[in-house]
This record gives sequence, structure tokens and C-alpha cells, in this order.
Amino acid sequence: MELLMAIALLLATSYALTHLLNFFLKKRHQNCYMLAYECYKPPEETKLSTDACAKIVLRNRNLGLDEFRFLLKTIVSSGIGEETYCPKIVLDGREESPTLGDAVSEMDEVIFTTLDDLFRRTDVSPAQIDILVVNVSLFSPAPSLTSRIVNRYGMRENVMSFNLSGMGCSASIVGIDLVQQLFKTHLNSYAIVVSTESFGPNWYCGKEKSMMLSNCLFRSGGCSMLFTNKTDLKTNAILKLKCLVRTHLGADDEAYECCIQLADDKGYEGFRLTKKLTKAAAKALRLNLRVLVPKILPIREILRYWIASQMRKYKNSGNSNSNDNKLVEQMGSTGLDFKTGAEHFCIHPGGRAVIDGVGMSLGLSEYDLEPSRMALHRFGNTSAGGFWYVLGYMEAKKRLKKGDRILMMSFGAGFKCNNCLWEVMRDLDDVNVWKGIIESYPPNSIVNPFMEKYSWINEDYLGFVRLDR
Repeated sequence: MELLMAIALLLATSYALTHLLNFFLKKRHQNCYMLAYECYKPPEETKLSTDACAKIVLRNRNLGLDEFRFLLKTIVSSGIGEETYCPKIVLDGREESPTLGDAVSEMDEVIFTTLDDLFRRTDVSPAQIDILVVNVSLFSPAPSLTSRIVNRYGMRENVMSFNLSGMGCSASIVGIDLVQQLFKTHLNSYAIVVSTESFGPNWYCGKEKSMMLSNCLFRSGGCSMLFTNKTDLKTNAILKLKCLVRTHLGADDEAYECCIQLADDKGYEGFRLTKKLTKAAAKALRLNLRVLVPKILPIREILRYWIASQMRKYKNSGNSNSNDNKLVEQMGSTGLDFKTGAEHFCIHPGGRAVIDGVGMSLGLSEYDLEPSRMALHRFGNTSAGGFWYVLGYMEAKKRLKKGDRILMMSFGAGFKCNNCLWEVMRDLDDVNVWKGIIESYPPNSIVNPFMEKYSWINEDYLGFVRLDR
């Protein structure tokens, strides 16, 4: 009897140890490592200088002096400089009649340029890719953009391809989340995520102010990234994904409609950004942080915050807070010290108000916000690809050291807030897309000279320009 019990105990122990070993082995292969990324730098002839911008604005016959002054004020306060890039069809004056060929050509240029550079840099063959994810919100042709990539590079017939559309500026993290989930069941795999946006065929040619904002903010750009869960490539990785949290407010009508593609009352299609966007961003960030904070901050900081908040609540019980419609004030300050959980902050360069609002909410310094501000100033809002211009700035400035953590934060149409934490796997110092220009950043001033150059324009001049055309 004792022998049988001993055998049974031995078998049970063996069974438990086997399952425990399998669990740890499986967990070991569920890591998501970034091996490399390549940002797109458009040709110099597509730069949107102040003068080129004025030319585009002035040829829009739908704009009156009121709309022109609104654009003037928006461009100057946007945080965007004179070095950003614009789709070629807009510079050529063909934004009112784009073709399918224009849209395809714009995507091919960004996608194939960055992928060529990525394959060349990593010595990974297109035939080795197991998972392919492309996110372009405003253009979804058939065959899909992923099919164009598979065809161009002759990828395997069993490559898992996913074409994401309509996901907005935070689509890059959505694509990475998809890769991370697939890595859990597909061991020893390579994955590529391509993030860009189709701006040229979606340029707004009407006069509705809330829809003209997109023309002021969005610029050409994109990025291709290579990931793996191969443990033997850990030493080659530049980043390791630690955690990722996605928040979606699509069930809230106000949040859903604050950032939406539609046509105005004259039939001009575009992207409407309403004043409700600030409220949606604040709410989405707040809900996201509730899940994210316990994953990234140490227990001591959470405990300190809890004690401080209880004392504050006891002291100010009876006081009420009022909010206005500005993003900075909407978000407020959390009171948590996020620098106990991350050394670097990669905020999506969607606009100056977004960067200011997140910075205040997280209690960040100007040093922390500098990479996002500079990416916005130099490249503009490149939608889902924007993160990687910010990361490239940090790398070019030699800020990223082995063991550092990077908190990425993004907002997107829907309305979404998607955030994640990375660990730096080795010291990073590549100048990447910032090559040749990083020495001049940050500049002494990031004020756009549009107001200085064109504030004199009046109704008579607008009429003369339109008549001359």
C-alpha cells in the first residue's frame, strides 16, 4: 500500500513538474522582440514650406477671409514647422481630382521604401516572414495592401497577412498587439508591421473649419517594423514588449463622432475633428491608466499615491472641480510619479494640445516631451507611423540605454487610447531618419512664420488671386 502511494505521489509530482516546465517554456516563447524599424523620409521636393502651404490654401476657392484667418492661426499654433512633407498630388495642385493610381503610388512609395531598407538592414529575407500586418486607415484597395507586399517580395503561400483599416492614429499599437497575440501560438516566428496613411486622396477641399484641421496637422510619413519571438535572437533585439493596454470608447456616441470621416454639406469629403475630441481623449486616457498603472508602476508608488489621495480627499472633502474644454485642463494631473515606471515617454505627435495634455496628466518635464514635440515640428502628424519618428529622435540623441523603459501613448479615431511599455535591450545610438538634422534639434524657436508672412492678406487680395486663376 505504501509503495502504491509512493508511486502515485511520484507520478503526480512528475505530472505537475512537466506541466510547470511546459508553462515556463511556452511563456519563454511568447516574448515579443523588436529587431529593427525603418521610418520613411519623403523626397526633398515634397517639403511643405510656409510658401508652399500658402499656395495650397490660396488656390482653394471655397475659402473666405474668415476661413483663411482660421487656418493662419491654426498652422501657427500647431507646433508644426516648415520641414514637413506633403503628398505629391497636393503640391501638384491635383488634390480635388485624385485617382486610384495616385493613392496606390503614394502607398507603394512609403511601404516598399521602408521594407527594402528593413530587409537590407536586418538580413532577414521576405521568405522568412510568417506574419504580415499593414495598417492604413483611409485606403483599402482590392487586392489588399498586404497582398501587394506579398506579390512584390514573393512571400510564402502560408504567410499570415492582416490588412487593418479605419483604426486611426493608434493603429500601430493595434498591429503590434495582433502580432503579440499570434506569437503566443506561433513559435519561432518573424512578423512585420507596416504603419502609414493615405493623405493625398483624402485632402479636404471644403471650408468647414473642423474638417480643415486635418490638412493643418497631417503629413506624409510611415514606418515598417520587424518583430520576432525567437529567443535565440534576443541579443539582436532593440526593444522587448513588456505590456500593452487598449481602451475603446466606441460605445459612447460623443466619443465615436469626435474624430470621423464624412462629407460636408457641399459634398467635400474629409476628416472632422470636433471640440468633443479633448473630452474623449481625457476619458480614454483615464480608463486606460486604471489598467496600465498596476502593470508598470512599483507597489511603493501606488501605495504612496493612495495614501496621499486619501489625505487629500479628507482635507478637501466638500470642494468641487470644474472642467473646461481644453485638453490640458480636461486631463488634469494624476498625481502619480510615472518616472518610477518608465525613463522615457513616447507620446504620439498628434498635435501640440495632445502632447501638452498628456504631459500635464503624467507630470512630465519639457525634457520628457522634447522628442514628441520635435517629431511633430519636423515631420508633423504622420498618423500611426508617428511613434517611430519620436523613438528615432530618442535614439539619435543617444538617450536610450540598456534596461531603460519606454512608455508609448496614443489616441485614435473610434475613440481609442492604446498604450504600451517597452524595455530597451541594448544601448541605442542610430541616427536613422534624423541623420544630418539631429544636431540642429531642438531649435531655438518652433514658431511657424506663417502669421508673420501672410497676416496682411485681406478680402481684396483673395478675390484678386481667385480672379487671376
